[in-house]
Amino acid sequence: MHLRKTLLVGVVSVALLSGCSLFSGEEDVVKMSPLPKVENQFTPTEVWSTSVGDGVGDYYSHLHPAWKDNTIYAADRFGIVKALDADNGKEKWKVDLSENPGFFSSNISAQLSGGVTVDGSNLYIGSEKAVVYSLNTADGTQAWQTKVAGEAISRPVVSDGLVLIHTGNGILQALNQKDGTIAWSANLDMPTLSLRGESAPATAFGAAIVGGDNGRVSAVLMKEGQMIWQQRISEPSGATEIDRLSDVDTTPVIANGVIYTIAYNGNLVAMDLRSGQIMWKREVGSVNNIQVEGDRIYLVDQNDRVMALNTQGGVTIWTQSELLHRNLTAPVLYNGFIVVGDAEGYMHWLNTNDGRFVAQQKVDSSGLLSAPVVASDKLVIQSKDGEVYAFKR
Repeated sequence: MHLRKTLLVGVVSVALLSGCSLFSGEEDVVKMSPLPKVENQFTPTEVWSTSVGDGVGDYYSHLHPAWKDNTIYAADRFGIVKALDADNGKEKWKVDLSENPGFFSSNISAQLSGGVTVDGSNLYIGSEKAVVYSLNTADGTQAWQTKVAGEAISRPVVSDGLVLIHTGNGILQALNQKDGTIAWSANLDMPTLSLRGESAPATAFGAAIVGGDNGRVSAVLMKEGQMIWQQRISEPSGATEIDRLSDVDTTPVIANGVIYTIAYNGNLVAMDLRSGQIMWKREVGSVNNIQVEGDRIYLVDQNDRVMALNTQGGVTIWTQSELLHRNLTAPVLYNGFIVVGDAEGYMHWLNTNDGRFVAQQKVDSSGLLSAPVVASDKLVIQSKDGEVYAFKR
């Protein structure tokens, strides 16, 4: 059984994707903080915007664009994939991966999810129908498609000639980058109840480092899929099943031989890359990817506090608490600022030194769910309804 984070009007709650209930028909709700009043020190310039299908709608999906060689690649859940000129947003090519059952029938959604990944001359994207696609970046033609072990709801990761997919049922699979054949599969184990979302792996020195729904971080040898080590960073605890969730759904960050990662309802930890031993841990949880830059870690916790911490022990440098429960995106560093989006469609720009607001702008009324993407001198973000925006500062 999987859970997802759902936005209700002015309210953030954890809702079930399946038919079962943890709350006897009632859901715990938390009031969204009012929009903070910000006196803009500058106004980010919208360079262009364009539509890429219908976005993700009301589905909880971190479908987000990718950038390479002055081209933005973006998709919607239904199956539309587009290549856009990064300078002006003009369409270079468009393909439709939805299924056509017949001449007189409407197309069936491909249920794309997890985000676009570009490597070399191909882009990769997975679907909730357990299919991974490889498309040629030149014209969008399909190089291959492969059926995988479960829903491909995490971003594909390419390394060492392999495309790594962490499926919704806890399997890490490696596909041959050239033809999509399955090289190996590793079972990471998963509990009965978990959040809807899977950790995309990070790679270094021939190993894939990936978080699991069981509160563990695993290192897997990419050559053959052999487990190197596992380390638990979150222990289930609490009175309710929600309290006991301990998923590690974020992508680990590897810097200078240290792994930084975070669990929901758990800990932020620094781990030794080779042994998996915990060097330090800090009681803070999140489902959003973290940013590590120099000696700082930037994160959005499970209550939507934006935080900066020191890499030497997780000591708090600053906390911005005026965006509580606004269902923030993961943070991104752009031109010396921390930028996050929220469920009401605002982007918030924070000073990296003290966390104070420096700018705020309404982007899209449908809301922002996936983190902004830095594309050279631009900041690109995709709204829930499929509009892609490019900004400059």
